[in-house]
Amino acid sequence: MTAIQLGVALPTMNEISTLGPDGIATAARHAETAGLDSVAAADVLIGDGTVALEPITVLSVAAAVTERVGLEFGVLSLPTRPVAMLAAQIQTLQYLSGNRVRLGVGIGGFPGSPFWQAVGAPSTGRGRRTDEALKVLPGLIAGEPTELPEAPGRPVVTLSPGTPVPPVLIGGGDSDAVLRRTITYGDGWLPSALTAAEASAAGQRLRDLAAERGRPMPGIHLGLHAVLGEGPEVRSAREAMAKQLSEFFAMPPEKVAEVTITGGPAQIAERIAAYAEAGVTNLGLGLDGPGYLRQLDLMAEARALLN
Repeated sequence: MTAIQLGVALPTMNEISTLGPDGIATAARHAETAGLDSVAAADVLIGDGTVALEPITVLSVAAAVTERVGLEFGVLSLPTRPVAMLAAQIQTLQYLSGNRVRLGVGIGGFPGSPFWQAVGAPSTGRGRRTDEALKVLPGLIAGEPTELPEAPGRPVVTLSPGTPVPPVLIGGGDSDAVLRRTITYGDGWLPSALTAAEASAAGQRLRDLAAERGRPMPGIHLGLHAVLGEGPEVRSAREAMAKQLSEFFAMPPEKVAEVTITGGPAQIAERIAAYAEAGVTNLGLGLDGPGYLRQLDLMAEARALLN
C-alpha cells in the first residue's frame, strides 16, 4: 500500500464568516499541531457575492504562522493571472516559507463569471494559455532569464531571488488532455471527487503515459469533500453536502456517497486506506461539517489509526 499524506483545505469560504479574520491562522496552526501534512487554498473567486478568500494571500498567512506543513494550491486558475506576476508571488512565498509550496494549477472553473470578466480572463483558449504559462513558470520562479513570447514585445524577465521550483500539480479530471498535460509539465495530478477505483484506473493511464515519454510517475493528489463526526447537526450537514455535490457534479446520490468521506475516526481511516491502496499519494479533505477545528481533530485521530 502506498504511503499517503493527509492534508486539509483551509476555511476560505462560508466557514470563515463564523471563524472570523483569525480563522486562517488558527486553522493552519491547528492542522500543523494535529500532525497533518499540508494545508490548501482553492481559487474560487467568482465575483457574484460568493464568500471566497484570495488563495495566495491565504497561504501567505498560513506560512507565517507555521513551520512544517506544505502549502498547497488546489488549484490556481492560470487564465486569470498574469504569468510574470504569478511567478513573482509564488517565488516570494516559496522563499519566505522555506520552500514549502506545492503549486496546483489549472484552466479554471468559472469562465464568464463577473470576476473573470473584470480581470479580462478568456472564456476560450484556456488550455493553450495554461500550457504557455506552464512552459515559462519554472524558469521565472528559479530566477532564470525567461522570455515571455505571449507578452507584447516578448520581454525577457529575471526574477530574484530565485528559489527551488515547487512541485507543479496539474488540476483537472481524468480526461486525456489533463493526464497528458500532467505528464508533460507536472510533478503531480490534482483531481477531485473520484472513487478509489477511478483513481486507480486513471493512475494506470498516467503510469502508461509516463513510461511512453520516459517520465517519472506523477503523484496523485486527490481532493474530496468530507463531513466528519456524528450527531444530528452532522447528519444535517452531510445531507446538505450530498445535495450540493450532486447538483454541482451531476452525480446520483449513491455516487456522491462514494466520493465523500463521513463518519468517525474508524470510518475515516478505512476510506483513507482504500485510497492509499488505489495509489493516491496525497489526500486533501474539504471540511463541510460543523466545528471546523473539531473535524481537524477527527482527521488526526483517523491518521493515528493508520500508523
